[in-house]
Amino acid sequence: MMTGLLLAFLWGLLEVCSGVSANRGGYPSFTDEIPFKITWPGAEFTLPTSGAPYSEEDFVIMTTTEKEKYKCLLPSLTTGEEDDDKEYGGPEPGELLEPLFKRSSCSYRIESYWTYEVCHGKHVRQYHEEKETSQKISVQEYFLGNMVQKSHSVPTKNIEGQLTPYFSVEMGNGTPCLLKQNYPRSTSVLYVCHPEAKHEILSVAEVTTCEYEVVVLTPLLCAHPKYRFKSSPVNAIFCQALAGSPLRPQRLAQLDKEQEEQLKPPFGATSEGVGWWKYEFCYGRHVHQYHEDKEQGKNTVVVGNWNAEEHIDWAKKNVARSYQLRDDGVQKVKLVSHFYGHGDVCDLTGKPRQVIVKLKCKESESPHAVTVYMLEPQTCQYILGVESPVICRILDTADEFGLLSISS
Repeated sequence: MMTGLLLAFLWGLLEVCSGVSANRGGYPSFTDEIPFKITWPGAEFTLPTSGAPYSEEDFVIMTTTEKEKYKCLLPSLTTGEEDDDKEYGGPEPGELLEPLFKRSSCSYRIESYWTYEVCHGKHVRQYHEEKETSQKISVQEYFLGNMVQKSHSVPTKNIEGQLTPYFSVEMGNGTPCLLKQNYPRSTSVLYVCHPEAKHEILSVAEVTTCEYEVVVLTPLLCAHPKYRFKSSPVNAIFCQALAGSPLRPQRLAQLDKEQEEQLKPPFGATSEGVGWWKYEFCYGRHVHQYHEDKEQGKNTVVVGNWNAEEHIDWAKKNVARSYQLRDDGVQKVKLVSHFYGHGDVCDLTGKPRQVIVKLKCKESESPHAVTVYMLEPQTCQYILGVESPVICRILDTADEFGLLSISS
């Protein structure tokens, strides 16, 4: 799937050879709010009977820089008005979320340094734990909000590319902020309907100095029609090759091949770390922790090994798959979690080490930059974060268990 801006970029690889048909009124206007998907069907192609309407006269003829010609059928971008005025006599959003507030449950999100804790209806906390010795743990923490104030309107916000309704809970009286003359920190917790979620934290952002915004996905709001997620249709553009041209442009096929080569597992053998231990992650193989010494050589500890079946069993029990906001079957994934088990036996627990690898899209000026960090929330049970622009290009291939489609 691509938005209007990306589509315009693709048009930049092509030259408009003839204008749009008369009923189009000129060159199509694209915005980043309208998602598009370009497909390259063969000669034996029939227009779809469902979805956006098409007209045989609504097309542009495109020519690549290699003089390949394509006839691209464009969808009508007009949509019918939805009936949003249906009467609803059920519980209001605050009542729907009340079970979550009453049972004192908390949701967590782990970033590269900070961990964010949302104890629903009570507080939002940001903290970092660091082991000073084997028995002493140092904790750095800030409360981002404590007092509860619930909204009564139905505002909307662009979340993951979709205009989404949410229910806001305002949390104030947090830890004083030195950058704002000791004014207390505050957080807006935005609850968003997602039927498969388990109250996961989708995102945490500092919108202004010491003022935060947390998005939480919950199925509880989905009972209210005004808070249900409304997906925007993905508008398909069908580009058919004209006589003498390949099915898809040569440059596009070459670009796909180059990206496929970059994404073959493992992502190199990514190693990173500071201090005594360093970490090595080989995608789809293993996670190692090691220390190199001039006298004793390399001391390696196997933190976890990959097994697809074990990961799927783990994902069925532990992953709500709420990180996948679907838009007419197309995923928008920012992060996936994979389970690596059967590491070396831990002396302190007598059990094999295991690690959850979190692969996260992270934009960077360097397309091949990789950031790796390791956390140990429980003895010999680890969380490994791997963030890279390379990951951004493959996350949308994730299936319901977070498994990625990568050629080996």
